Amino acid sequence: MTRWAAFVVSRKWWVLAVAVAAVVLSGLWGLGVFGKMSQEGYFDPDSESARVTTLINEKLGQQSPDIVAIYTAPDGRTIDDIGPEVQERLSGFQQEWPTDSIVSYWSVSGSAAEPLLSLDGTKAIATVFVDWDSDVDLADIDAMAEDLAVPGIDSEFAGGTLVAHSFNQHLQQDLLKAEAIAIPITLLLLVVIFGTVTAAAVPVFVGMLTVFSALGTLRLLTEITEISSFALNVASLLGLGLAIDYGLFIVSRFREELGRGSDTAEAVRRTVLTAGRTVMFSGLLLVCAFAGMLVFPQPVIRSLGFGAIASVTSAAILSLTAIPALLAILGHRINSLAWRKGAVERGDARAERFWSGVVTRVMRRPVVFSVTIIAGLLVLASPLLRVTLGEITYTALPADDPSRAATETMYTEFASAGDAAGILLRGSDGQQPTTAQLSEFSRELRAVDGIDQVRLVATTDDVSVLTATFTNDVPRGELVRDIRAVDPPDGTDVMVGGGAALTEDTNASIVSHLPLMITIMVVSTLILLFLAFGSVVLPIKAVAMAGLSLAATFGILTWIFQEGHGASLLGVTPNPLEPTFVVLILAVVFGLSTDYEVFLMSRMVEARQSGADTEEAVRIGTARTGRIVTAAAALLIIVTGAFTISGLSIMRFLGVGMIIALIIDATVVRMLLVPSLVKLMGEANWWAPAWMRRIYEKVGIGH
Repeated sequence: MTRWAAFVVSRKWWVLAVAVAAVVLSGLWGLGVFGKMSQEGYFDPDSESARVTTLINEKLGQQSPDIVAIYTAPDGRTIDDIGPEVQERLSGFQQEWPTDSIVSYWSVSGSAAEPLLSLDGTKAIATVFVDWDSDVDLADIDAMAEDLAVPGIDSEFAGGTLVAHSFNQHLQQDLLKAEAIAIPITLLLLVVIFGTVTAAAVPVFVGMLTVFSALGTLRLLTEITEISSFALNVASLLGLGLAIDYGLFIVSRFREELGRGSDTAEAVRRTVLTAGRTVMFSGLLLVCAFAGMLVFPQPVIRSLGFGAIASVTSAAILSLTAIPALLAILGHRINSLAWRKGAVERGDARAERFWSGVVTRVMRRPVVFSVTIIAGLLVLASPLLRVTLGEITYTALPADDPSRAATETMYTEFASAGDAAGILLRGSDGQQPTTAQLSEFSRELRAVDGIDQVRLVATTDDVSVLTATFTNDVPRGELVRDIRAVDPPDGTDVMVGGGAALTEDTNASIVSHLPLMITIMVVSTLILLFLAFGSVVLPIKAVAMAGLSLAATFGILTWIFQEGHGASLLGVTPNPLEPTFVVLILAVVFGLSTDYEVFLMSRMVEARQSGADTEEAVRIGTARTGRIVTAAAALLIIVTGAFTISGLSIMRFLGVGMIIALIIDATVVRMLLVPSLVKLMGEANWWAPAWMRRIYEKVGIGH
């Protein structure tokens, strides 16, 4: 770091120019990422239900239509009356667009037509399977839906591919709106925090560079692996927030060094060696937290992990290159364009007095503060005992989204659209299941509580495919387990798939991989924090505090999003928590929690190494970082809180979760609970066995 600090000072213009040029070129190339991101990947590809889906598609072809067109007969006309007009439109569509097949109520007869007619007989369905191997892509699907509309006939459009495209469109629109709102508000808040426009502009400038670099990084990742469209929003806004936080930390330390009388070169050098080292270490901690997401088999979770790692890396690298170079160029002009004369000095002094007073009161009664706060957080965490996991469905779309409304129509007005299990009965000797075996197995399935009817779909090679339609009065996960408990006839094997089975298997997969993810996060954090502070106690305390913050956060999220308290105010429908975003919040909050711990403890350790006792080190560390940590959290709340303006309920879940976690962790835990516990533990905070102390002295990366 010493050599790098000297290099930045001596080559400041070159460092800044290379950093900006690299980001701009990467971002321009990355603009092509929007057409390359996936809308799939939510399921464990190795699960039984996913293998059923793959086998059915291989044996029978794609079973889920890309577009479901729902036509409603106008008043005074019947479904049969509008048949010629609809068929003419469908015929024209096949000539205009490449399709594998189109099946409609009017193109089949008898029992095959019944599932395509609504319960009241006023609506009928046409299913469209697009030939994606031809010269069409996902961006064309809106135009396809428009060409399926029949003039004078009410036409609605659903279908898995169309719904996925709607998600993608909302994500892109939400990202633009979120950045348009977050960046100006963040700049304004930074002006208030720093007291000068120049100092405020530096973190925002680097934050915008980080967002641009995220495009290039994600574009590169799409060439290597499947990347979810959700990763773009997460990587961009998380990168923006972290870059601004890091910029706040570095600029604050630079101004502090200038205030002590250092010249510009020395101030930059000292800043890189102290705040820069902390930022580098913080980035490592966050990368370790997000690396835990890579153990999951679901591509969407892994892609969110890759995106988050990329954003953290970009934010840290730009904070150690572009920001020091800018500071070396600006020098004392960092305090120019003050919104009020003397605002800088008064603001710094006022903040230090405030947090010094707060921490002094906390350390006078450490037992009262620690016991009260821990008890309060455990109460907030109590709803977590009732948590259940769900899935991302069309109900996550805004209520006024056309594809959501059409899907709602399909599920409520067509009996065939209800939940069902896809069941594969396979002859274990390579022969087709016999009629007797199918009859016996169907009879056993009908006896399961919650199954409405069982129907044979097709038999091919050694496999027979059946569907078991569900009633509405039995929990889906329980029903899937009951179906799997049915013994198949002798000489056959059975596999269960379908939407409910996919959800059940996915949630089970996530729960089974969570311990490994948590182990990676905890072990890597303990090791890194020991190498930073040379203490065994401080890392364990940091992990425990992160766990307490997480428990309280998820307790509140369960109370709101699952149990429905205040859900109407957020415009969301109470549902079980979506597991993909539970994993993401877990990683983000754990990483940020230990991140703020590093910001706080690094100044305490620095003060203690300068000769202060434990109590004085706590007071100095909290007084000098209290404003920075709470301001950093406030800025990140603005940036990630922009998710709450999304029309997608899952993004609101992420935004609200981040707001709750940051408020709890950056104020209650970091500024009140941590000082009280450090005071109570006294000199034990700095303890490590002699053999570990020798390791720290050789390879430690602390100040």
